[in-house]
Amino acid sequence: MIAPTPFFSHLGTHNRILEEARALKRLGHKIMIVTYHNGNDISNFIETDIDVRRIRRWLFWYKKTEAGPDWQKVLLNIFLIVKSFNMICTWKPDIIHSHLHEGILIGRFMQILFFWRRIPVVSDFHGSLVGEMRSHGYLGMPPFGTIFRALEKWINGMGDAAVVSGEENVAVIEDARDDGKATYLYDGVNVSEYEGECDKSKLRKKYGIVSDRFVVVYTGALIENKGIRHILESIPFVIKNNKNIHFVIGGFPDKWVRKYVAKRGIEKNVTIISPLNYFMLAEVNRLADVAIDPKDGTVRQASGKLLQYMAADVGIICADRTTNHKYLSDNSAQFLKAVDAHSITEAIEKFYIDRELLNTCAKNAREDVGKFDWINIGKKLEGVYKQLMQKV
Repeated sequence: MIAPTPFFSHLGTHNRILEEARALKRLGHKIMIVTYHNGNDISNFIETDIDVRRIRRWLFWYKKTEAGPDWQKVLLNIFLIVKSFNMICTWKPDIIHSHLHEGILIGRFMQILFFWRRIPVVSDFHGSLVGEMRSHGYLGMPPFGTIFRALEKWINGMGDAAVVSGEENVAVIEDARDDGKATYLYDGVNVSEYEGECDKSKLRKKYGIVSDRFVVVYTGALIENKGIRHILESIPFVIKNNKNIHFVIGGFPDKWVRKYVAKRGIEKNVTIISPLNYFMLAEVNRLADVAIDPKDGTVRQASGKLLQYMAADVGIICADRTTNHKYLSDNSAQFLKAVDAHSITEAIEKFYIDRELLNTCAKNAREDVGKFDWINIGKKLEGVYKQLMQKV
């Protein structure tokens, strides 16, 4: 696997890379992940023999782990090309599984360099390259937008097989490919981590939350394109009439969130957990009554956090988008027609008032989540591998 990112950093993209690898490992495959110099060692959190190889720490000052573009990644990806070349020479993989557009470009380059080996490349698309960059404030000046749209479309056509995490992106990828095919490989969840009795009072005490509060949770990256600002803007309106509602915001980077909360004077009703360890995610989600995913379809990404919420047996509020409806039935969540502070406020208050609706939605979502266990996603990915190996 080629992962042009600071793996592992407790973010959605990293979670998907890790869980695909773990699922494949359980199915008997040997996995090597080639990645940047920075990021956490997964062996600090779980027992695994997944082989993670890092580029040399030439850019020793580069410590950024949050999501988003950075021009220094051009240099990091050059080093990643060298590392990928060395590992393919020594490890002799059967398949190159490339994550993200940069990784797919590197994977295609490796395939050309080792042409006599006829190594199949699987392109794993986590979203839109241009959509992601624009959501972070890049490509505002022409002609950069035009150039990167052309680059994205070119990369979308690479690889011997394509897997896509977000349904909104499937047609886009299919349209760019000669074979017109892309496999919708939705995100998953380790359902077993959410099994067993849950003492919400005990969990809330651990995080300094009064046990009888009505708790609303968001867990994920604290960046603009995830919709977190809409949640923050809704808090003053929610607690104006409902002082018993408490918000838990888990993720990073948290500095701007803490400043926002302090400026609005809402600290008593907000708990910020940062950084949020991915392997503690189940615990944090289970202390909630309601969980929110305000991400819209702009960057055409899937929503792994939604599956975590489904497994946590909580009421769910999310954007009304195609990918979310693939996970949730109509009576398993409140779907926001407009993702803004007003709509989020109304949805929270509706769950707060109507506990029967909340319990019904939570129950239905929990019943739906079993088919999204990561092992099932791993089997589907394994099927893609087998088809490619038959052609070699």
